Amino acid sequence: MNKQPVHVAIAILYQDNKFLLQLRDNNPNIPYPGHWAFFGGHIEPGETPDVAVKREILEEIGYSLPATVSKFGCYSDDRVVRHVFHAPLLVELNQLVLNEGWDLGLLTLEDIRLGASYSAVAGEIRPLGPVHQRILLDFMEKGMGNEFWGCRRAFFS
Repeated sequence: MNKQPVHVAIAILYQDNKFLLQLRDNNPNIPYPGHWAFFGGHIEPGETPDVAVKREILEEIGYSLPATVSKFGCYSDDRVVRHVFHAPLLVELNQLVLNEGWDLGLLTLEDIRLGASYSAVAGEIRPLGPVHQRILLDFMEKGMGNEFWGCRRAFFS
């Protein structure tokens, strides 16, 4: 039986050439446990990706995205179709409330290139989810916001 992929909406949030990411819980039953990843989540039935990303960001960190968010692109594999949006983060980290995940942080361009960053909560360096790193590298390569459309096939384990 061919299972349909799950559709999710995720956000690249940036501030001062850094990117806001979530350190996912260290739960082996979720994708990328203990890895840095984007905020966002499942698109509910009848919901559009742009509405879903706004809802998810508000639920996860208490941040209201602008009325119009920019779509960066789409990445898919056999299990997940990721609708990727981007927007500036216009508040300080201490104004966010982490409602989901283990930690959050603003990762530098060097962190993204290295594929890992330190978490004070974990007390150690933690890896980026490979697909999340790929998306951020593409975002940086495209000029941090010059949009591309279509759904790219992601080949990550």
